[in-house]
Amino acid sequence: MAVIAGNWKMYMGPAETRAFFAALQVGAAADRNELIIFPPTVSLGAAVSSPDRDPRVQLGVQNVHWESTGAFTGETSAIMAAEVGAKFALVGHSERRHVFAETDEEVALKVVAARDHGLVPVVCVGETLDERRADRVEEVILRQLRAAVSALAGGQGRFLIAYEPVWAIGTGETATPDDASSAHQTLRAELEASLGIAAALRTPILYGGSVKPSNAAELLSAPEVDGVLVGGASLDPDSFLGIALAGGG
Repeated sequence: MAVIAGNWKMYMGPAETRAFFAALQVGAAADRNELIIFPPTVSLGAAVSSPDRDPRVQLGVQNVHWESTGAFTGETSAIMAAEVGAKFALVGHSERRHVFAETDEEVALKVVAARDHGLVPVVCVGETLDERRADRVEEVILRQLRAAVSALAGGQGRFLIAYEPVWAIGTGETATPDDASSAHQTLRAELEASLGIAAALRTPILYGGSVKPSNAAELLSAPEVDGVLVGGASLDPDSFLGIALAGGG
C-alpha cells in the first residue's frame, strides 16, 4: 500500500473543489492505497461536505499555527482545522520554509500542535539546488528531520515524512528513483536511530517533486519510497487517479 497525497497549494476554490470530487472516481485505487488531499483552507469545508467525495479520500490542511488561538491574523490553528474535518497537516513544506522563512524551530512547534490536536503531521524536508551542488543533502535533510523528531520524542501517534527536493518542485525536474531512494534511506536510518526500528518501519516516507502519471510508477517502485506528495498533477482528477493507480497494490 502506498500513500498518494495531493497538495493543491493556492489553487482550487470551493466550487472547483466540489467539481473535483464530483469527477474523481477512485474505485479500487482507494482499496490498495491511502489517498489524501490537502486543499486550501478556504476550500477545506467544501471538501469535507462534498456529497460526491469518496470517504476513503482523506483530507488535510496545508499549514497550521502552533498556537490554538491568538492575535495571528491570517493563520489557522490545528484545533480549527481538526474541527472543520482535517485529519492531516502538512508541516514545513518547502514553500513555507523558503518563501515564508519558516525555521526548523517553528516547524517543530507546528508538529507538536498538530499532534496535540489529533492531526497527523506530514513533515516535509528537502534541500535546495545550491545545497545539493555543495554536497549538503544529508546535512540539510537530517537537520530538518531531527528538529521535527525531537518535538515528537515521547509522544504518541502517527506521522509521515515527505522528502521534497526544492529544485524538483514545480520545475519539471524530478529526482531519479536512485536519488529518492538514497535520501529516503538516510531518513529511515535516522528514524531508526532516534525512535527505534519498529517506529521507523511504520513511518511512511513520501517523495514529492514534479510527480506525474508518467513517472509515478517508477518512483513508487523505488526502495524506501512509500508514497508520493503530488503538486500540480493532483489538481486534475484523472491525473491524480492515474498516479493513485500507479501505486499498485
